[in-house]
Amino acid sequence: MNTYKLLTPGPLTTTNTVKQEMLVDRCTWETDYKDITQKIRNQLLDLAYAANGEYTAVLMQGSGSFVVESVLTTALSESDKVLIITNGAYGKRMVKMAACIGLKYREYRVEYNEFPKEAEICSILREDRDITHIAMVHCETTTGILNPIEMVSKVSKEQGKTLIIDAMSSFGGVDMNVAELGIDYLISSANKCIQGIPGFGFVIAKLDELLACEGNARSLSLDLYDQWKEMDKDGKWRFTSPTHVVAAFAKALEELAEEGGISARFARYKSNNDRLRKLMSQWGIQAYIAPDKQSPIITTFLFPTETFDFEDFYKFIKLNGYVIYPGKLTDINTFRMGNIGEIHEEDIEKLGRIVEKYMKVVTG
Repeated sequence: MNTYKLLTPGPLTTTNTVKQEMLVDRCTWETDYKDITQKIRNQLLDLAYAANGEYTAVLMQGSGSFVVESVLTTALSESDKVLIITNGAYGKRMVKMAACIGLKYREYRVEYNEFPKEAEICSILREDRDITHIAMVHCETTTGILNPIEMVSKVSKEQGKTLIIDAMSSFGGVDMNVAELGIDYLISSANKCIQGIPGFGFVIAKLDELLACEGNARSLSLDLYDQWKEMDKDGKWRFTSPTHVVAAFAKALEELAEEGGISARFARYKSNNDRLRKLMSQWGIQAYIAPDKQSPIITTFLFPTETFDFEDFYKFIKLNGYVIYPGKLTDINTFRMGNIGEIHEEDIEKLGRIVEKYMKVVTG
């Protein structure tokens, strides 16, 4: 049995009490279990500052990518067109989904360490009047950049577009008022900042937008409208749900509240991230993203030297109790470290001592 902690953006290290919820078997037809689903849906709306009746929460089986695809295939009709803003691999994945589904789309590409620009978005929208939707990843875990959701939501509202936000790695760890921002579809996952287990994701959807989507989906399993229609009756999922994961997520929501809510969790994450970047810089390991663009979720670090051996570094850190991520950039040598999940100040300090020990040996 492994004893290491995950310094990754999800799956992540969870509490023992969250894990323990999965030791009980539950029946999908039981009222008690369906009540858990309904309670989760209401709690998610509360976290998003979204009024029940104006918004609804829909849970969907699968990884986060399944849920993103469910929104794209459901929210867009054959006559609609989506502008996909990309500055990382997960924005690019939305482009691949759109192409696979057969959607009309346009990609607005931005450098991976830069924000999308308001003037350029507005220019595209003026030029291409067929665009009806805008989609963007909030926290791009490719690099750790936290995209300007306020600016994009303002443009979307001013231009009368439907806004889809992939908040997979930010919701629950970064406070956001979905209703005030005017987000029509916010997508996230159980195994990110709420600190649950992988197995399902969820969508916080503006109800009138979702109601207009009946019959749009090009998939049976990923039909978000049909999933909502069934779930909204009494909490019953259309198809077999990950019962153990759902129960664990309910516990994770309790623990989020006990910590002090999203603001308290954000403060812990940001403190972890600030300290991590400072400790790494002491050994010549610099962050790829500028501090003003950095999320508190995950950091991409540049290799400190041309001869730096990531595999050796990775194995050394794992041997000492932590697992990190390889980089996802293709043109620069990088690796990534997450600081969400059940990770605290003492973990970051311990990691700093591990890195110090490794670098002293390597640098002689």
